[in-house]
Amino acid sequence: MNRFFEIDAKLNEFLWGPAMIVAIVGIGIYLTLGTGLVQFSRFSAMVRETLARKKRAGAEGDISPFAALSTALAGTVGVGNIAGVATAIALGGPGAVFWMWVSGLLGMATKFAEVVLGIAYRTRQSEGPMLGGPMMYIERGLGKNFKFLAVMFAVLGGLAAFGIGNMAQANSVATGLEQFHIPRLFTGIFLILAVGLVTVGGLKRIAQVAVVFVPFMCIIYFLGAVILVVSNIQRLPETLILIFKSAFTPVAATGGFAGATFRSAIRWGIARGVFSNEAGLGSAPIAHATAQTDHPVRQGLWGIFEVFIDTIVICSATALAILVTGVWQSGSTGAVLTMSAFETVFGTKIGFSVVVLCMAMTAYDTMLAWGFYGETCAAYLFGPRARAIYRMLWLAPIMFGSLWEMKHVWGLADTLNGLMAIPNLIALLLLGPVVFRLTKEFFSKDQNT
Repeated sequence: MNRFFEIDAKLNEFLWGPAMIVAIVGIGIYLTLGTGLVQFSRFSAMVRETLARKKRAGAEGDISPFAALSTALAGTVGVGNIAGVATAIALGGPGAVFWMWVSGLLGMATKFAEVVLGIAYRTRQSEGPMLGGPMMYIERGLGKNFKFLAVMFAVLGGLAAFGIGNMAQANSVATGLEQFHIPRLFTGIFLILAVGLVTVGGLKRIAQVAVVFVPFMCIIYFLGAVILVVSNIQRLPETLILIFKSAFTPVAATGGFAGATFRSAIRWGIARGVFSNEAGLGSAPIAHATAQTDHPVRQGLWGIFEVFIDTIVICSATALAILVTGVWQSGSTGAVLTMSAFETVFGTKIGFSVVVLCMAMTAYDTMLAWGFYGETCAAYLFGPRARAIYRMLWLAPIMFGSLWEMKHVWGLADTLNGLMAIPNLIALLLLGPVVFRLTKEFFSKDQNT
């Protein structure tokens, strides 16, 4: 097993090297420019659409746009926002936060494009919900010659779900609950039961849980982080300066912090940003494709909102909490580092409890959402009956994630993410003109501006 993880570490380093960083950032810039800076120029339209939540005549789909967003957010707002951001700072230094913001701002356009294509090329599969996502817009948008990419994405997506959406989530919850002397084995058993009871009911039951858990967690966690930052408000200006300065210069070792290079800041900032908001991976459009909507661009605005909440709001809250309190120099990493930040203001009992509660809720939601992503990939490959089989296979890895060492779980998740992104990024590049045309068409109508 050690040999396997050694190979995975080398593959991971290659996948998240300069080529992948350039590809993700480059596609984000391409889509940003092609859509007329949609995440900035249409920000007010996004706010109106997501707050109004109007029912549209002629809308097709399985669940409401808000329920689809909540399901997608369940997949994105998770352990990556709490433990992932902490890991990025621990390994890449404060400068990693700047590159996480870059990935978020560009990721808004990328996620917008993914959702637009997900709706535009979705189809109704018998005995199941709407079937959409990269495998569908690759097959239907690019044609038969590119079907191998669609199959490649579905295979990698079905496997990646076990990393980012399953084992990594269970691992962080188990790590957090260990602080309260709860055995990892017990955590694994509990999560298997809790996840199984919901996933057996399919998309609509997952959405019912997500629309309650996701908003509640976001509000509780964000308020806690705001209180923490306000309590250290005098350190905020120097913290922001540190973030921008460290984004372009090496950070020397200090305290328990081992130091970070310019390259590591970019690498970990972009990687953990993508791990959190998933822009470019192609996962979220699988959920958004089930939304009841009358135009692809309308749901695409919800995709922008998703990344905004995930990265600009929640991830930033975690990053600032860690940096203003100075705990980033302690040598801790992951969820423990975030807990240490909350401990400085709320005390050990309350601070740890808030972080662990929010992490457990988001990890649970993420496992539900990614279970749906994985089963949809399986349904594309083997037909609708594969969904039930995949749901059963989904449960066992939860235990492995709970028991394995953290570095191995996160490493495997990063590797699977990188592989999964490749066919999706190719599709986004080739189908960009479709997104640009649909965007121009939608906003050319006075009532939509």
